[in-house]
Amino acid sequence: MNNNLGGVGNRKMWAVASSAQFVFICRKKCYWVSADLHNTCCSSLLLANAHHHNHKTPKMDEALLTVNNELAYEVQVSWMSGRCYQCLYQELGTVPAGPDPGQPSSVSFVVSTQHEITLQINSTLIDLELCKVPFHFGEHGNYSLWVKNLNTSQRVNCSVVTDVDPVNSYIRECVTQGEKKQKNICYFTFSIQELGPTRIVTPVTDNILPPSPSRGRRLRSLDTFRGVSLVIMVFVNYGGGRYWFFRHESWNGLTVADLVFPWFVFIMGTSIALSINALLRSGATRCSLLRKVAWRSLQLFIIGVLVINPNYCQGALSWDNLRIPGVLQRLAWSYLVVACLDLLVARGQLDILTMVNVWSMFVFQDAWWSPVIDILLYWPAWLCVILLEILWLVLTFLLPVPDCPTGYLGPGGIGDMGLYVNCTGGAAGFIDRLLLGENHIYQNPSSRVIYATHMPYDPEGVLGSINSVLMAFLGLQAGKIILHYKDRPKSIMSRFLIWGLLLGAISAFLTKCSTDQGFIPVNKNLWSLSYVTTLACFAFVLLVLIYYIVDVNKWWSGSPFYYPGMNSILVYVGHEVFEDYFPFRWRMANSQSHTEHLIQNLVATSCWVIISYVLYKKRIFWKI
Repeated sequence: MNNNLGGVGNRKMWAVASSAQFVFICRKKCYWVSADLHNTCCSSLLLANAHHHNHKTPKMDEALLTVNNELAYEVQVSWMSGRCYQCLYQELGTVPAGPDPGQPSSVSFVVSTQHEITLQINSTLIDLELCKVPFHFGEHGNYSLWVKNLNTSQRVNCSVVTDVDPVNSYIRECVTQGEKKQKNICYFTFSIQELGPTRIVTPVTDNILPPSPSRGRRLRSLDTFRGVSLVIMVFVNYGGGRYWFFRHESWNGLTVADLVFPWFVFIMGTSIALSINALLRSGATRCSLLRKVAWRSLQLFIIGVLVINPNYCQGALSWDNLRIPGVLQRLAWSYLVVACLDLLVARGQLDILTMVNVWSMFVFQDAWWSPVIDILLYWPAWLCVILLEILWLVLTFLLPVPDCPTGYLGPGGIGDMGLYVNCTGGAAGFIDRLLLGENHIYQNPSSRVIYATHMPYDPEGVLGSINSVLMAFLGLQAGKIILHYKDRPKSIMSRFLIWGLLLGAISAFLTKCSTDQGFIPVNKNLWSLSYVTTLACFAFVLLVLIYYIVDVNKWWSGSPFYYPGMNSILVYVGHEVFEDYFPFRWRMANSQSHTEHLIQNLVATSCWVIISYVLYKKRIFWKI
């Protein structure tokens, strides 16, 4: 950018900054400095000049920053997000020298308030860094950054002053709406008593979508767990009140939005173990079940492609831009692999399982391997999953990627000091672009938000699908534990906790208990190994709690989450298809308010909970 854009006197200057996007305007000309992030347009720019400010009110997650320069030379203002690891500073704009001694020249910018940012002030004369100021701006606050010399010395002082206090939308609105949501939950929990608790007999839970309620009684905790994951997924997909912690992490790390999909995959694996066991015991043949698994996987994949490629606003869908990977497609793949693995070992082990139940007190109780019999009986499946994981590690860390370092796990863009701009996702991104093509994967990855990447990257891509199989298989292991110890709740819970601790320890080792500096960071975009072990750890612990409360002590029926958990595919597909229809979305009086977005998203999510309850009462289930 031309440093002479920042004039003095009556020269008009506009500037706007929001996370990773900046537009600088002088004399009605736009200069795009960085990648588009929040769809900020020229109409949202703020007017400022050397002596007078005529600015608009900052929008959602924005604050007004006025930079006052009392120095005798022009300065350049740059910024970097505190969530951006080893990133380049992005140019925010220039502020001209003060017109007279003691009189500042001022320029106003709109800055993001989602995360702490570091402001860097440089002299444009000799490109010398004058100071750095880390600061977390508050939403709708007005701030002044003063750049001046200390007394008569040549040392430059930079300080931020709050002119107008920000609003605390997070605490005030979340507490208010949380109280309303709690009332709704209490209503569902305590007013629907006719359903009653259930006993643990032979649990039969379908792998993705439960069938019509059968004579056998089910583990309500599994459907409740699935419902919890699904309700949170619907809420965050609808916007989550536009809060940053209800959006996916830009690269390494976790937010609430990053938790639910792996949990859904996990509980799908648990359901596979229970449903296949029940079907095999009922006399179904392995070949017939394999055909059923293949057909169900194909249906899920096709539905997934249809759901993520609506193209309503752009006319007829172009095959040239058809996105292939997606959530349901990832579920279809994970279900296919894990169900086939279970079928290959479960049928041959049923007799052994019965023998163990009968003779364990006399023969096997002293064997060294008896505490892990639920693992050893299925060692061929475990071997296959371990080989798949070795394949992921080899491809991730040893596959040569053109113009990128081997084993790169970073976001590219401005990350890693801008050295690997086009290396987003390393081997994972390269494999997707090689096998599927750039036009058939996700075009707006979350890495654009902070790292200003421009390469397409799909978080449901090919390489990550290997680790989704691992996630589903860990859920399958939870199902095997339930089958082996179904009459001993304490044994089930203790083994769940042991698995949780073991996976947590693995995660701590892989990540070195840090966000960015571990061997394999937790990363939802990559579906990294540590991401799977961490989320599986959480899943085992959460499942223990729900199982203990719902099925063991029967303190809670699982309402209202139980109902969407019983109709998961219908709720997921429905919330995607009808997202833009009333009552799930309406025109807001103030679209820049977290309050209105939060109310709208809570209403939309609650509607799907109510719909699932009505369908449950009418015994209507969408079975694939």
